[in-house]
Amino acid sequence: MKEKDLIIIEEAIKLFAKKGFSATSIQEIATESRISKGAFYLHFKSKEALLLAILHYYFDSLQKNVLSIEDEGLPPRARFTKQINVMFENLLQHKEFIIMQSREQAIPLNEEVKELIYKMQLSTHEFYRNNIVEIYGNEVEKYVWDLSIILEGIFHSYMKLLFLGQQAVDMSRIAQYMLNRLDDLVNSLVNGEEKPLITHETIQTILENSNMCMLLESDNISAVLLEMRSELANSNDNEDLLVSLEVVEAEIKQEIPRAAVLQGMLSNFKKEPKFEKYITRITKLYNLQN
Repeated sequence: MKEKDLIIIEEAIKLFAKKGFSATSIQEIATESRISKGAFYLHFKSKEALLLAILHYYFDSLQKNVLSIEDEGLPPRARFTKQINVMFENLLQHKEFIIMQSREQAIPLNEEVKELIYKMQLSTHEFYRNNIVEIYGNEVEKYVWDLSIILEGIFHSYMKLLFLGQQAVDMSRIAQYMLNRLDDLVNSLVNGEEKPLITHETIQTILENSNMCMLLESDNISAVLLEMRSELANSNDNEDLLVSLEVVEAEIKQEIPRAAVLQGMLSNFKKEPKFEKYITRITKLYNLQN
């Protein structure tokens, strides 16, 4: 992002938080950014386009801060706990802006904004699901959507409380408390006989009916890799394939994944027909050679 774009975004965030989206003029944003109104349009074609850029800025910033913890080498549970804490801290830093958006309902729901919101929601659930499976193992796989949805609900409920009275809540305990409650849920579901309420097929149907087929979770790389890992858990003699999958997972986290590495690792799965559909998805997502 260009330095001037970032200055405009940061000044707009302050104004939107203070006055609201509708009541803030482009002239005011330009003035606070120390540029002319005409120069503003060289960076953003409208106030709505600026708002979309702000949403991207928030989303990218939050993802960057959360993912950076993966480099610390913590055990899965400790890492997930710390990441949840970071999510709370990041959202609280922009509390006034978030509250303003919620109160004013200022976000214009054009197709670009709808697409971004769907991506953010799917990304959040992928983050929860991947961590849940890594902590509790493949035995929770069939319940992972239910657990993800419940965990997200708990997160948002505590977030609202923190927004209302941050000083009254011991924020240092929330993430660990959430994980302790997740333990209870996992034990209850795994040791019980209740069937999952929300399945992968349920989510596919919901997304298809909402006309957001391009964002189907089945076409998302994190979900594809999660499915592949689940397949491996049910297979024998999978050590070599598991190593290949771990290399793929590490490579896609790079800023620019190397096509040759991905193709080389995926070729190891071609001897197993059940992995063909996953290879096809990844090949399509990263424009790899067949």
